[in-house]
Amino acid sequence: MSNIDIKRVTNRKELEQFVQFHYDLYRGNDCAVPFLFFDEMNTLRKDKNPSFECCDAEYFMAFKDGKMVGRVAAIINRRANERWNCNQVRFGWFDFIDDMEVSKALLKAVEDWGRQQGMTEMAGPLGFIDTDREGMLVEGFDELSTMYINYNYPYYPQHMECIGGFNKDNDYVEMKVKVPEVVPDKFAKITEMVRKRYGLRVHKFTRRELIDDGYGRKIFDLLNATYKDLYGFSQLSDRQINKLVNDYIKIADLNLVTAVFDGDKIVGFGITFPSFSRAMQKTRDGRLLPFGWWHLLKILKWHRTNLVDLLLIGVLPEYRAKGANALIFDDLIRWFQRYHFDWAITGPQMETNEGVLSQWQYLEANIYRRHRCYRKLL
Repeated sequence: MSNIDIKRVTNRKELEQFVQFHYDLYRGNDCAVPFLFFDEMNTLRKDKNPSFECCDAEYFMAFKDGKMVGRVAAIINRRANERWNCNQVRFGWFDFIDDMEVSKALLKAVEDWGRQQGMTEMAGPLGFIDTDREGMLVEGFDELSTMYINYNYPYYPQHMECIGGFNKDNDYVEMKVKVPEVVPDKFAKITEMVRKRYGLRVHKFTRRELIDDGYGRKIFDLLNATYKDLYGFSQLSDRQINKLVNDYIKIADLNLVTAVFDGDKIVGFGITFPSFSRAMQKTRDGRLLPFGWWHLLKILKWHRTNLVDLLLIGVLPEYRAKGANALIFDDLIRWFQRYHFDWAITGPQMETNEGVLSQWQYLEANIYRRHRCYRKLL
């Protein structure tokens, strides 16, 4: 008989315990990157996260001999289920000690809750929406992680392989791209051709344009259009877009945000941030106080890092063939050079998305990490 006790999170103190477990489990790991504590809390709170307008969720903690040994979130995204014609419960925020009884008990809690809600399959790790962290790390355990992806110990996927019923559903890969000393001729030639033939142009936003004139919202409207057919994606609502504008656009270095316009129409964008990974490791469990804010400020204002994260890139399908991507990279590479970034780390890209992966062929780029989503029929 299992001696694992599963407890559902019912109040804020328990939610803080749920969030804190990740920091305790990975303290001292040189590759893991703490997430911002307040951001984790706001994402998981029903009164703070606008995703709850289309999602339901429960959080479970595992205890063994009175000590917390694991956690998991169970999420139902009704909008995504309608879009993909399924009855799926997601699991995310999945962390546990190296004990098979613990991981089994946590996933069973998600499965049982999902069945009670009428779900017929479960998948994960997934968040509420596509901009949340997705996938379980299966390759690249010895590489520095980022704020925007999951990091986990190598025993995690080993547990998934041993627990019955779970199969690979989707893999994401992240690329490590060398920032060239000179913009590749291919990009430069395509950029010049695109400007002349199609009249496309690069635009650098002002803060007023993004916030007051609504272009921050238009960027995420464009994300809805470009990401609509990607694995598990659900359309962002107005409230969700407002939150993303507040979380990213308001603090971004606008030199590292590039848009492509066709006349007055925005047709592509790239949002990049200097890497906060090492700075976050200097915080106290993802807290900004007392001195965590200073380490992040040094990165945001003075770019004290040689890494840059390619956070979000989107181009309307009809403009990809016209070379709009090349305009984005041509502009961003020049700014990366000015800021003395040596390497760019991409966000997760589906391994089957040959169109996206092919854009790295003109640069020195290698697969850096791989994340996997699993699926099980209930």
